[in-house]
Amino acid sequence: MAKELSDHSDSEHFSYNRDWEDIENMLKRAEVVMNHHYTEYLNTHKDDKKRKMFHARNYKALQGVVKTLRWCLGDKNVKNPLS
Repeated sequence: MAKELSDHSDSEHFSYNRDWEDIENMLKRAEVVMNHHYTEYLNTHKDDKKRKMFHARNYKALQGVVKTLRWCLGDKNVKNPLS
């Protein structure tokens, strides 16, 4: 049987114990890893399509993570992390 997705109102699965410092540290880590993937993408030879796509995919995913964390911290330049 498939596992149901948790609903945000299902509070038993959420601890709500993160503080601002935890979020800021996660943002810094995400930015470092995102920049690593971008650098590797740029430095990968165009003939190595599989490796280049790996880094591009991870870079794009981490852009979403960074945008969402910035939104959580109240960055005025991030109106909506989903757009």
